Amino acid sequence: MERVTITEKATKILALLKEKHGELIFHQSGGCCDGSAPMVFEKGDMYLDESDILLGTLNGVNFYMNQDQFEYWKHTHLTVDITEGRGASFSLEIPLGLRFFIHSRLFTKEEASFFGN
Repeated sequence: MERVTITEKATKILALLKEKHGELIFHQSGGCCDGSAPMVFEKGDMYLDESDILLGTLNGVNFYMNQDQFEYWKHTHLTVDITEGRGASFSLEIPLGLRFFIHSRLFTKEEASFFGN
């Protein structure tokens, strides 16, 4: 069971970014700059601390969310996708004229039971 997955289209953009920038991380924004969008950074460019929770790994890229925001999203499955358009964040896909975004849905009963919700 996974809390977070990624579409094929977003996977292709993530691969391009990895090729250009090396090791990356995703961090689910809490609302600053571009609303609550998943942002991708070079590993080490985003300060993470003990309040950031690792939700999963997408094609070798860890996906984090702050624990306060996780309280709101803990009952949902997240799917990272990509679309045309420029967000207002510092995420690495922005110069490509693209932005990552989240599709969310409530966990199924099986998923909720698995994750203890």
